[in-house]
Amino acid sequence: MTKIVIIGAGSHVFSRRLISDVLSYPELRDSTITLMDIDKEPLDLITAFAKKLVAQHGFNTQIESTTNRREALAGADYVVVTIRVGGTRPREVNIGISARYGVNQAVGDTIGPGGVFYGLRHVPVMLDICHDMEELCPDAWLINYTNPMAIICWAMNDYTHIKNVGLCHSVQHTSEELARYLGVPYDELSYWVAGINHMAWFLELKWHGEDAYPLLRKKFKDPEIYSRPDAHWAGADIVRAGIFKAFGYFNTESSWHMSEYVPYFRKKNRPELIERFGLGGDFFEEMAKRRRKQDEEFRQQIRDGQKFLLSHSGEYASIIIHSIETGIPSRINGNVKNNGHSHAQNGSWHYEHL
Repeated sequence: MTKIVIIGAGSHVFSRRLISDVLSYPELRDSTITLMDIDKEPLDLITAFAKKLVAQHGFNTQIESTTNRREALAGADYVVVTIRVGGTRPREVNIGISARYGVNQAVGDTIGPGGVFYGLRHVPVMLDICHDMEELCPDAWLINYTNPMAIICWAMNDYTHIKNVGLCHSVQHTSEELARYLGVPYDELSYWVAGINHMAWFLELKWHGEDAYPLLRKKFKDPEIYSRPDAHWAGADIVRAGIFKAFGYFNTESSWHMSEYVPYFRKKNRPELIERFGLGGDFFEEMAKRRRKQDEEFRQQIRDGQKFLLSHSGEYASIIIHSIETGIPSRINGNVKNNGHSHAQNGSWHYEHL
């Protein structure tokens, strides 16, 4: 029986999605899904959901939960990690301290002061997980969703022997957004994406096999397409549109996130740029409000005995597991060590590639 472990399972939005994804495959329904989190309250909530989902659909899936990491890892075949050391508070502090010294960051989970300290908090824990795996499940795959992705994958590959791949959902979401911008059915698009996590590029974008970039450039001559407040889930997409027009390729990150990776939009002595490019608002407060609302809705659904439907979110973790277990090939974007795949860089450089 395949054992799939989720470390940081208390992040119920993601864990709920992953559990449903796994169970959407008939070949994976005889698995054991072990949920692990150091915070028992959210762990109990996601465990209740998982057991209810299995019971409602009459599957044979075994659901386990524990706050003990080593207990969870024993005998695992796949370990999905989605953790945030210290919760959201340390990141808020990183952003605040950076701002006091003139560094305006948006999310601060990848580069800059926020990204560095995010890495310093997470790399030791990720290496501890890998070292436990070397002892308890040395042949398991570690599927990482924790940021900063490149830094963590680099550390895991240089200091452990655990097989791993880093995943993000930027490519899936951006490809869906591109279909909307182009006004074409999503399943008619094809693309080739490469880069590094949170900075990957659509090097090819095709509709019916033909280059779709000329059509996208034509569409983007109308600012209304990308400057509306609802153009993107994170707001107006003005920054990304500007990057596309300047560099010729579309980037995977939202305007909000992209704005902190380049030196053009967040300047100490140019506060008017924030308004011009639609970058105002309190990201953390909005995220906290959304999370509180989702938490309460989820609790109510559990209390009401709501029927939970099975569907696949498009996240790659379950797709990878299914392909390995069945031998059925799949195509994903993953962060891997560059062992000669790309001639642009070499050595231990990590990149995101399709």
